[in-house]
Amino acid sequence: MVSVTNSDMQSSVNGGVVDVYGEDSATIEHNITPWSLSVSSGYSLLRDPRYNKGLAFTEKERDTHYLRGLLPPVVLDQNLQEKRLMNNIRQYQFPLQKYMALTELQERNERLFYKLLIDNVEELLPIVYTPTVGEACQKYGSIFRRPQGLFISLKEKGKILDVLKNWPERNIQVIVVTDGERILGLGDLGCQGMGIPVGKLALYSALGGVRPSACLPVTIDVGTNNEKLLNDELYIGLKQKRATGQEYSELLHEFMSAVKQNYGENVLVQFEDFANHNAFELLAKYSDTHLVFNDDIQGTASVVLAGLVSAQKLTNSPLADHTFLFLGAGEAGTGIAELIALYISKQMNALVEESRKRIWLVDSKGLIVNSRKDSLQEFKKPWAHEHEPVKDLLGAIKAIKPTVLIGSAGIGRAFTKEVIEAMSSINERPLIMALSNPTTQSECTAEEAYTWSKGRAIFASGSPFDPVEYEGSVLVSTQANNAYIFPGFGLGLVISGAVRVHYDMLLTAAEALAGQVSKENYDKGMIYPPFSSIRKISAHIAADVATKAYELGVAGRLPRPKDILKCAESSMYSPTYRLYR
Repeated sequence: MVSVTNSDMQSSVNGGVVDVYGEDSATIEHNITPWSLSVSSGYSLLRDPRYNKGLAFTEKERDTHYLRGLLPPVVLDQNLQEKRLMNNIRQYQFPLQKYMALTELQERNERLFYKLLIDNVEELLPIVYTPTVGEACQKYGSIFRRPQGLFISLKEKGKILDVLKNWPERNIQVIVVTDGERILGLGDLGCQGMGIPVGKLALYSALGGVRPSACLPVTIDVGTNNEKLLNDELYIGLKQKRATGQEYSELLHEFMSAVKQNYGENVLVQFEDFANHNAFELLAKYSDTHLVFNDDIQGTASVVLAGLVSAQKLTNSPLADHTFLFLGAGEAGTGIAELIALYISKQMNALVEESRKRIWLVDSKGLIVNSRKDSLQEFKKPWAHEHEPVKDLLGAIKAIKPTVLIGSAGIGRAFTKEVIEAMSSINERPLIMALSNPTTQSECTAEEAYTWSKGRAIFASGSPFDPVEYEGSVLVSTQANNAYIFPGFGLGLVISGAVRVHYDMLLTAAEALAGQVSKENYDKGMIYPPFSSIRKISAHIAADVATKAYELGVAGRLPRPKDILKCAESSMYSPTYRLYR
């Protein structure tokens, strides 16, 4: 038997949940002593992804745990395993092949998977998450091998609490849940949207240090309106049209109630890729009773605000002096707009209603103005200002004369040459953010933004783009990726034992991220720090968010740590192998 340290089942490590697997304090020097919790040795050990070390099992471990003959004779340490696997992954031609190889590794050797992701985050992030995860979701039925989360469908109505109890882990800190109706910019993918919660939670562990065993991916399957999937014999979800109205609300309410009953007040539920109407309704309905967070609305808003705060050093003007124009008035667009307005109102000590007047949105029918107010959805109404109707984006730019242009509509190449040139004629340093995912949906590329602005644009995007050489200078665009925010944000909620999310925490997270941009980054035209330092960034965000939770009185973990940054750093999961006695 392989024994796992479990000498104090009631305590936790620096504010985390019970450290059943010793993951918080995992180092190679940390020997495992026989205590009360064990797993099988021998062949079963090699099939358990949490304990399997593959060829890294030492000679002594192979003798002690009945592994002789089950492995080739060579012993490779974790660094050599990583080198071998990265060499293999780089041989694949297509990103989806790399995605499947990493998925297989995660299912075989969890610690090695996270070590690869942490050590090679800039290379592997586009594989594990956007843009490759979008293709993976589209083909999820054909590449499905084994479940990585919980599938809760209408068939489980009335039994959701029992379904949650089927999950082998009892101490869950973070749940990412989707109903698959609006996956990235790809639309309704139904049950195949599971790739999103799985990918997000891999980043919670790799980038934010939340233990993998404390993460639970969930897909709520209420059907799909995607005719292609409904007619696909290999589709893995319910083959029926989407449930709506009371039937939908009752299932979601049962899920939220069961989560709280089974996992307690402090479990974070992150809503992911819900359609606009449901996303806003769910966030409003449960924000006062549960610890909930919508990454599409709040996470996107926080990371974009961080970029804008950071860009002040390049534009030499405060946000309150800017005029903002959005292409897109859905979850992301209105969420970002509201957080910008809150930030400006706090900076200027003004009413948020006044700050909103500097922010304009364009939707499918044109500029959102007062004359359209009666026909607007509720979440768009705060952005209806007094102005004559304008039918298209280019017309809106000429009329409003924005200093900042933000795209979140999922309309590929909507920032045309005329649009970029119009922004450049108004501004010396136009700030352009093409946020839509995946790459095919991006409003423009980095090369287009820099070329059409004659190298003057400050550019960030939702999808990654390579550096651009323009007239002898190398211009480095940065990715306004939610992965900058949500892993550290979630860790901050966990270590503080927060029971509610407050918008002041999102402002704090944005400021913490902006504070990590160095002069060297600015000199390259970057408004976000490099992803290579994401664990350090996440620790700082976590510490600041936790501090804000204590200030707001919503932190449930007492007493408050004396050094919250040190607490955050020491709470982060390490994928280093442990020695087995």
